[in-house]
Amino acid sequence: MTIQQPDGRRRTGRAMALGVVLATAVMTAGATGLPASASPHGPGAPDLGPNVTVFDPAMPVADIQATLDAAHAAQVDAEMGTARHAYLFRPGTYGTAEHPLQIKVGYYTEIAGLGASPTDVVINGKVEVYNRCLTDGGTANCLALVNFWRTLSNLSININAAGQDGCRSSANFWAVSQAVSLRRLDVTGGTLSLMDYCTAGPQYASGGFIADSRLPAVTNGSQQQWLTRDSEVAGWSNAVWNQVFSGVAGAPAESAFPDPPYTTLDTTPVSREKPFLYTDARGRYQVRVPAARRNTRGVSWADGLTPGRTIPIGDFFVARPSDPVQVINSQLARGKHLLLTPGVYDIPRGIEVKRPDTVVLGLGHATLTAVNGSTPLDVADVPGVIVAGVTIDAGERKSPVLLRVGKPNGRGHSSAANPTTLSDVYFRVGGPHVGSTDVALEVNSDDVLIDHTWVWRADHGVEGLTDTQRWNTNLGRTGVVVNGDRVTATGLFVEHFQQYNTVWNGEAGTTILYQNELPYDPPTQADWMNGKVKGWAGYKVGDRVRTHRLYGAGVYVFNQNNPDIHTENGFEVPRTPGVRLHHVMTVNLSAGTIDHVVNGVGEAADATRTGAPVYVTDYPAP
Repeated sequence: MTIQQPDGRRRTGRAMALGVVLATAVMTAGATGLPASASPHGPGAPDLGPNVTVFDPAMPVADIQATLDAAHAAQVDAEMGTARHAYLFRPGTYGTAEHPLQIKVGYYTEIAGLGASPTDVVINGKVEVYNRCLTDGGTANCLALVNFWRTLSNLSININAAGQDGCRSSANFWAVSQAVSLRRLDVTGGTLSLMDYCTAGPQYASGGFIADSRLPAVTNGSQQQWLTRDSEVAGWSNAVWNQVFSGVAGAPAESAFPDPPYTTLDTTPVSREKPFLYTDARGRYQVRVPAARRNTRGVSWADGLTPGRTIPIGDFFVARPSDPVQVINSQLARGKHLLLTPGVYDIPRGIEVKRPDTVVLGLGHATLTAVNGSTPLDVADVPGVIVAGVTIDAGERKSPVLLRVGKPNGRGHSSAANPTTLSDVYFRVGGPHVGSTDVALEVNSDDVLIDHTWVWRADHGVEGLTDTQRWNTNLGRTGVVVNGDRVTATGLFVEHFQQYNTVWNGEAGTTILYQNELPYDPPTQADWMNGKVKGWAGYKVGDRVRTHRLYGAGVYVFNQNNPDIHTENGFEVPRTPGVRLHHVMTVNLSAGTIDHVVNGVGEAADATRTGAPVYVTDYPAP
C-alpha cells in the first residue's frame, strides 16, 4: 500500500487562521497485514474484497487490537492517500474489563457493527480520533481541523480507559472535522468529547454530524459547528459558533442564543436513516434500508428493528474498483442494487441509476473519480433512490457536474413519502490531485433528502499549487445547486467554490445546519466580483423563490491570498415573508471581510473582530 505523505506547506489557511482565534472562542462557549485469526470476510460472508475485514467475538482481543493498530498507523497521516478500508464486527462483545479494545480511527476508515441493532455489537473499550500533529516529525501543530473522511456506526461503546494515562482516561475522544459521521451508536460508561484536549491542549475541530444515537454527556469544547439529529443525549456542554440540534431528546434550549449559540428544533421535518449492512439470526448478510419518516425525534431503534425494508445481499452487485462501468450499469439495469467495496474507482462514463428504490451503498469511503470530464453518478428522476457512503472526486478535465439527481426540468416522478436520499455523500475538487467541475451536486428532482454531505473545493492538497495557481487550476463554480421543490438538507457543508457556494432555486426548501467557508484563494477583488457586487454570498436563495427555511448557518471568510478582498453579504435571499433565516452568522478568520450577514443586515466581519461571529437571530426580523 502506498501512503501519500502530507503536504509540508499545508494549512497556512484553516489551521493558521483558526489558531489565531482559538483561545477567545473556546472561552466563549490497501490491505493491512492481518494476524492469522483475522479473516478478511468472516465465515459465510459475501466476498467483499481485500479491503474489508470482518471480526468475530471469538477472536483474541490482542489479535483484533494488533490489526486495528496497524490500520491506524498506516492511515493516520494518509489524508490524500488512496487506501480505503472497512472493519466490520459480527454480533457479540469485544474486549473485557481487564483487556479493553481501544481503537483509533484513521483516514478513509469505516468501523461498523454487523448487528440488526446497535446493541448487538458491544465494544468494551474506546473508539477514538485524536489531534493530528503536522510538523516537527509529528510533535507540533497539533489540531483536528483536517481530520476528515472516517465513519463509525451501528455499535455500542462501553467506555473503558484501562491502561490509558490520566488525561486520556477522562473521555472517549472524537476530534474530527468534515466528512465524518457518527450513526446508530449507544455509548455508555463515560463522557464523549468532540475535542482532544490532551494533545497540545484544546485545539480547534471544524465540523461534525451525529444521527440516530444514544449518548452520554457530550463535551463539545472547540467544535466550531455541529449537527446532532434524531438522537438522545444525557447532557451537552460548551459551544463555539454554531451548534444545531434537530429531534434530539435532552438537547439544550436555544432561548439564550447567541450565548450560547444553540439552535434547537424539537423534531426533524423529514428524515431517513442511512442503510446498513448486518447479519441476521442465521448469519446471512442483509442490508437494512430504513424508511423515510416525518417529524421525528429520538433514535429509530428504541422499540426494535428500525422501520424499513430488508434486502438480501444477493440482490446487490458487489463491485470492486476493477469492474468496468459498463458492467456496473448492466447490473443496475437488470434490477440489482449496488454495493461499492472500498477503493478508488475511475469512472470514464457515468454510473446510471434509473430504477426506483435502487440502493447504492459504499463501504470504507468508496471513491468515484471522474475521468475525461464524466459525471460519475447520474440518478434518474425516480422515487426512492438511496446513495450512501460514497465520495465523488473531480478529475483533471472539467466535468459539468459530479452527481446529478433528476434531469433539469424533469421533476415528474418524485415522491414525498419515499424521497431520493443522499447520506454521507462527499465531494472533492482538488486535494489528492487536480480537479475541475462546473457544479459538484445538482438536485433537479423534487422531494429529495440530503442527509449529511461535505462538498469541498480543496483549499490544500498535494497538487503542488500556490493559491493563485489553485484558483486558476482547481476549478469549481458552484458546490450545490438545488432546482427541485421541497428538498430538505440536514447537515449541508459546502466550502471554497468560486462563485455562489450554494444556489437554492427550488420552492419550499429546508436546510438544517449550513456551514461554509468562502474560497481562500481569489488573487484580487476583480477575481471575486458578481457583476458590480463585491463577491458571492456563501448561500444564495433564488430571486423567484417565495418559501424557504434555513436553521443554524455560518459563512466564514479567510482570504489568505489577498486579505483586502471584500464580500458584500454572507447570505443573499429574496426579501419576502416566506423566506426565513433563523440563527445565521458570519465570522472573520483573520483575512478578508464580509460586509454584512444577509441582504445588507448585520455588521462587518472584519479584522477588527477576528474570531468573533456577527449574528442575526432572525431574518426578516419578527
